[in-house]
Amino acid sequence: METMTKKPINSSLDKYGIKDANVHWNLDADTLQKITVEKGMGTETENGTLCINTGKFTGRSPQDRFIVKDDYTKDKVFWNRTNKGISSDSFNQLYNEVVNYLSNKEIYIHDGYVCADPEYRLNVRTIAEYPWSNYFVNNMFLRLKDSEYADFSEDWLVLCAPGYETPNAEALGIRQGNFSILDFTRKVALVGGSAYAGEMKKGIFSALNLILPVEKNVLPMHCSANVGEDGETAIFFGLSGTGKTTLSADPNRKLIGDDEHGWTAENTIFNFEGGCYAKVVDLTEEKEPDIFRAIRPGAMLENVVFKKGTKEVDYADTSITQNTRVSYPIHHIDNIMQPSFAKNPKNIFFLTCDAFGVLPPISKLTPGQAAYHFISGYTAKVAGTEAGITEPVPSFSACFGEPFMPLHPTVYAEMLSKKMTEAGVNVWLVNTGWSGGPYGVGSRIKLRYTRTMITEAMKGALNDVDYEQHPVFGLHMPKYIHDVPSEILDPMNTWLQKGAYVSKAIQLAHSFHLNFDKFIDQASNEIMHGGPLIDTHQGLAHL
Repeated sequence: METMTKKPINSSLDKYGIKDANVHWNLDADTLQKITVEKGMGTETENGTLCINTGKFTGRSPQDRFIVKDDYTKDKVFWNRTNKGISSDSFNQLYNEVVNYLSNKEIYIHDGYVCADPEYRLNVRTIAEYPWSNYFVNNMFLRLKDSEYADFSEDWLVLCAPGYETPNAEALGIRQGNFSILDFTRKVALVGGSAYAGEMKKGIFSALNLILPVEKNVLPMHCSANVGEDGETAIFFGLSGTGKTTLSADPNRKLIGDDEHGWTAENTIFNFEGGCYAKVVDLTEEKEPDIFRAIRPGAMLENVVFKKGTKEVDYADTSITQNTRVSYPIHHIDNIMQPSFAKNPKNIFFLTCDAFGVLPPISKLTPGQAAYHFISGYTAKVAGTEAGITEPVPSFSACFGEPFMPLHPTVYAEMLSKKMTEAGVNVWLVNTGWSGGPYGVGSRIKLRYTRTMITEAMKGALNDVDYEQHPVFGLHMPKYIHDVPSEILDPMNTWLQKGAYVSKAIQLAHSFHLNFDKFIDQASNEIMHGGPLIDTHQGLAHL
């Protein structure tokens, strides 16, 4: 038995090895939501938004992520603790186990694509065990026109079986029963044993992060992007909690996307996705109006908790997980760019939440500094964000997306340096964290100041102001920005004790050096000179 909705002409599943399944093809969101609720796999909020629980896994499982090591990947991938290899034989066995598991079951197939620029479009077919997995990819991948379903043919396949755990983990060279694996030769993203929806999204993102630079000369970026009325595009890199979504949501600029983009040789910035996947912990309409208002029918909430006796979500309740999330189609945001790509990138912002109170609220980077800070991908975790963290801890994620980057970080960094130089792009490091002292002593930099600094940078108002160089990090700090108190622009001025500031800055510089040691062998001299001026073993090196 098969549901005939938007079914392609070639609908045989024989090539996948799936036999005698009850197949639902390309169901719309309303139907998928109804099935999910009827099967007891989800509930609805008071406004009709679907809520699901992902079970054992409420986030990605990085230790169970693998890439097939074969002739295509063996000399391309940066093999490390993040990019772990698995043999083709092991992958083939796991693939066969999954398709045998899905055979004779009710399954859901979604056809869509990624990469909004038509020149780089990649068709993706998702075969999933759960209806709400299809709901998620319907939100997150770009959606087909009705006329495109009949002749659809995928470039990549996502095979998702949350209910299946392999009993052969040790023999197959994996850690335990669940797995998330990319095979670049077979062009398959295989997910088993985890219902966390982000595994599907990040699997395809990781695939693009190898395919685009190697085969298409496109720089893939873990960033948000928007475009102004003047046609100038801004790009925002940043790890969780740095303000990437908040600062790219500007009522005076159109949102291209909030998480994953490509930068082409023609200087086009295009969104990989058709939706947004945002954290909702402590969400309020006042703090994140765009996300809050996007949570309506068509969106899907993960692992949230209702207020007792109601269908109202308690976004402060993290009893299931800190990683509560919502996925929604991008058109749930009012001010968007359609289609979601634009030209003329002019400003790049690296966002960091420096809980040590060391980094300036904004500084302009040289090409070498931009590459260094891009490879470093620094932010800080503050007390309470994770179990056991009682004071700020430096956190580094190469290229602001290390878990999803199959190539060596210097490959992406050198592409970025080349593109920013050719396009005449300004790169800014923006600290959205603390000033006047570290977390617990100083205070968080006011959001209105950060917004003003970014707006003034995009207007070109910082092109002709005077700058001074930070004595430890070598960053160039503007001395004046309209409507921003000048005393906060140099962070040392905000500390009561200058000696304590210098000591803390040297401590943070040491953390940067230690983190960068693993990249030294492949980093150019220009990149190496983009780091802190201070050698924490020998004193000031370049002053």
